[in-house]
Amino acid sequence: GDLDKVVNLLLSLSGRLARVENALNNLDDNTSPEERRTLVDKQKLLTQQHEDAKELKENLDRRERVVLDILANYLSEENLADYEHFVKMKSALIIEQRELEDKIKLGEEQLKCLTDSL
Repeated sequence: GDLDKVVNLLLSLSGRLARVENALNNLDDNTSPEERRTLVDKQKLLTQQHEDAKELKENLDRRERVVLDILANYLSEENLADYEHFVKMKSALIIEQRELEDKIKLGEEQLKCLTDSL
């Protein structure tokens, strides 16, 4: 459960940070200093939260290694390999699920825009 939460948190923060950085990069000369400052503040906050989330992931990885060492005493090599594969695939599948959800959301938004334009 912690793995799901931390991976989703990292993905969410990465996406939000990327959007803020894109917004900052696309500012023009007419942008108010207040709007620029707001975006910079938001970028700083998201950067710190992302660093905190990476630290959570590192702690989770350490806990995973401790659990793996304990399980090594009780499981066969084959079962232990299955467990390791499960944990690795779970993260990969969470990331893939998030990407697919984002693509579905984008497709729905595009479809709505097309429908509205007709």
